[in-house]
Amino acid sequence: MAATPVKSNSDVAPIRRDIATARAAEPPVTRATFDQVMVPCFAPAPFIPVRGEGSRVWDQSGRMYIDFASGVAVAALGHAHPAMIRALAEQAHKIWHVSNWFTNEPALRLAQRLVDATFAERVFFCNSGAEANEAALKLARRYAHDRFGSHKARIVSTQNAFHGRTLFTVTAGGQAKYASGFGPNPAGFAHLPYNDVAALRAEFAAHGPEICAMILEPMQGEGGMTPGTPEYLQAARSLCTEHHALLILDEIQSGMGRTGTLFSYMQKGIVPDILTSAKGLGGGFPIGAMLTTADIASVFSVGVHGTTYGGNPLACAVAGAVFDVINTTEVLDGVRARHALFMEGLKAINARRKFFPDLRGEGVWLGCELDAP
Repeated sequence: MAATPVKSNSDVAPIRRDIATARAAEPPVTRATFDQVMVPCFAPAPFIPVRGEGSRVWDQSGRMYIDFASGVAVAALGHAHPAMIRALAEQAHKIWHVSNWFTNEPALRLAQRLVDATFAERVFFCNSGAEANEAALKLARRYAHDRFGSHKARIVSTQNAFHGRTLFTVTAGGQAKYASGFGPNPAGFAHLPYNDVAALRAEFAAHGPEICAMILEPMQGEGGMTPGTPEYLQAARSLCTEHHALLILDEIQSGMGRTGTLFSYMQKGIVPDILTSAKGLGGGFPIGAMLTTADIASVFSVGVHGTTYGGNPLACAVAGAVFDVINTTEVLDGVRARHALFMEGLKAINARRKFFPDLRGEGVWLGCELDAP
């Protein structure tokens, strides 16, 4: 059979012109278009950002804004960072997708970087923080099942946590506003007050043989920008070790330099069994990762868990560029220096205006609690 000839650029030029003509004839999209065509689970701002550079974005009318939201802890290097653009453009001319019947170079390089820089020995890539936490919780239950038996399935979490929007992860988060109304939630969860060492000890004393894992944010984000105390995090580590439970640290928001180290656990005196990362990992390109040890990872044998897009070459190439910028002394020292500058300035404002009953946080991840008036 004769090979099909590959089309040249001249062959596809008429197609490009037809597409361009069709797009030019489309009506403009506005914020009102959202209400007409999108599922109403979001309430976006009245303007549409169309271009970004650094910490600034511009809307459809050309008005400039400073982006303090950072895409909800995502745009770790700001918008249109040259290292990210370069990595994406280079990979776009190579290969976009291969499925997980194959591996690819950008995924392997990124995994090696993460292994070299952390406690981990194995990495699983996915597309979001929720998927990373879903994988972590499934891995913890599978590990306990295979090593200790089906009775060891209880998962300890905290009140006001946030771990994602899948049914499993909203149940782990323990916030009724996200978890109710969807039918029976997965069973086997306990939710304790954050930073309450006594409650943590009581839970393990009562249910230790049943507990397969504890999932924690080393600093709660949505729960109030509250750092975990060293005593609490160390108690969690000690109790998990004592009772053969896995400690899962959700570093989807706290990781990738946000608190002044590559991952927050590195300044807390503890080491997790499983760590999840996303958001800032891709700097705006969707990617998530679950990191763990070789022993724990071994229970995820071929076919036990999977993903279609996880480890995508484009995503991993961009994330590799983000990692190379963030994991430097210059950037991480800069985060800590900016923490001091922000806190100094906020305290000065507070001395004049009395806005904040509490200022807390780590690195450039700060919570300024507003006084009720």
